[in-house]
Amino acid sequence: MAQVGQIIDGKYEILKEVGKGGMSRVYLAMDQRLNKQWAVKEIQKRGRDENNEYVIQSAIAEANLIKSLDHPSIVRITDIIENDDVIYIVEDYIEGETLASILKREGEQPQERVIEWAIQLCEALQYLHSRTPAIIYRDMKPGNVMLRPEGTIKIIDFGIAREYKAENLEDTTCLGTRGYAAPEQFGGKGQTDARTDIYCLGATLYHLLTGKNPAQPPYEMYPIRYWNPELSAGLEAIILRCTQNNPRDRYNSCEELLYALQHYEEYSVEYRAMQMKKIKRFAFTAGLSVVFIILGIVSMIIRTSLNNQDYDQNIIKAENATDTKEALEYYKTAVDIKPNEPRTYFDIVDALKTDAAFTMEEDKYLKELVNNNLEGLRNREEYASLAFEIGKLYWYYYDYGKSEGTDNSATRMKSAIQWFDDAVSYGNENDEFYQMAKVYSEIGKFNRDITLNIQEASDKGKYASYWNNIKELVNYMNSGTDNNEFVQLEVCRLVYSSIETYARKLRADGVSQDDMISEFNLVTNMLNSMQTTSDTTEAIKRELMSRTSEVQSAINNAFRE
Repeated sequence: MAQVGQIIDGKYEILKEVGKGGMSRVYLAMDQRLNKQWAVKEIQKRGRDENNEYVIQSAIAEANLIKSLDHPSIVRITDIIENDDVIYIVEDYIEGETLASILKREGEQPQERVIEWAIQLCEALQYLHSRTPAIIYRDMKPGNVMLRPEGTIKIIDFGIAREYKAENLEDTTCLGTRGYAAPEQFGGKGQTDARTDIYCLGATLYHLLTGKNPAQPPYEMYPIRYWNPELSAGLEAIILRCTQNNPRDRYNSCEELLYALQHYEEYSVEYRAMQMKKIKRFAFTAGLSVVFIILGIVSMIIRTSLNNQDYDQNIIKAENATDTKEALEYYKTAVDIKPNEPRTYFDIVDALKTDAAFTMEEDKYLKELVNNNLEGLRNREEYASLAFEIGKLYWYYYDYGKSEGTDNSATRMKSAIQWFDDAVSYGNENDEFYQMAKVYSEIGKFNRDITLNIQEASDKGKYASYWNNIKELVNYMNSGTDNNEFVQLEVCRLVYSSIETYARKLRADGVSQDDMISEFNLVTNMLNSMQTTSDTTEAIKRELMSRTSEVQSAINNAFRE
């Protein structure tokens, strides 16, 4: 058992105990190097205790699984420390309380509040299901969700999560919390998949809305309006569909469920219509069923044709719009009609570049559209190319944190990394953007991590590869592949800033003076020959040209004996 004041692994100082379970304790600890608080979970090893050994192995598996994840609604694990008699798992320290604690104290929660939580949880599950292979959480319940003081939520326990294996017929173990777990989690009914998490989320929402624990009497989830008639009929229909015993009767994906939650009021009419169809289906004869099938096919053809017309009309209106905001509204309508059509998203990216400033409001707009349809988009051949273009949008145009005299390049690069990584993951080496996506990603990760590497004295050897990536980016621009003057100017700025900041470090990593001067001259010549066409790019060019002597001096000083 750790003691207050004890230093774990030479850097984590135990401040106090914040929780404990049957075989583990959780402490609040301060990272003495980073001056940051973490939660440290301690699990004691007990020889010849099979149950303890299972807990240890599950904890390690959970930690390794979460270390690969990066989502605002999922707890992060940063370190695993295993000693002879104990294992420590270092993760985010989350202030707040579980939804189970809130239910115990307050009872059922307001509908609008629950919907906000549901959307956040659905987005987190959608992220897990979009991993390769997909991760099935399997233990969604109020006790595993933390509500932070600012109103956001975090999923905190991944003890029984698993990676989906397409070849498996069913799970090898029966795990989950009774009342919230789907029927297939208890063996003999197939493998758990994304629809399992949809069931668990539906049961959790049922508890939050009604205050009735599905794991307690009457052990049955009635329609939510049985308990409170003022609740939405549309939301009732959504939860009923989530918690169907047969997975095929549930929503097929969190993408589909997320859309339903965002439009829950529309589902009341839709639900009554669905029930009426069921009554009619039993009333008509087999012969009339054939007629309805034919009519259904004809209706589908007509509806598809109308949808295509509506989609094309909105694209045309967007292209002819008088300003970006108006165009984005038409593009959003087009996405609602065809959510997995890559062409729309390429057009949106182009529209967001129009004024050379990608704002926070536009960032929220883009993320909402793309993330809501990410699963479907990733199944399209064009997704890798789209991810590359979105990455460049963030890299060159994102203006979060930008102000007069302040360069937000680190923020832009950090925001772009995930998209360039997707371009690599979902592309192939024959794609013309593939190598450059890797280059952008590596440059971004260098700038994201270098400050911490310097603080930890672990930066040696990282500058040479960074320089080679910079050179490859310059060659890419100099080849005329991308003739956008704003992009070319930002590349010039990156080269100048890298030399000014890291010239001595580059020399220490083996980059020669001739190599640095050669790249400096190449970029300076590109800058001098560039013809700008706007006041914005002309101002950037003038600012860069005023720095040439300083950059030259940085090289000379770095190699002065």
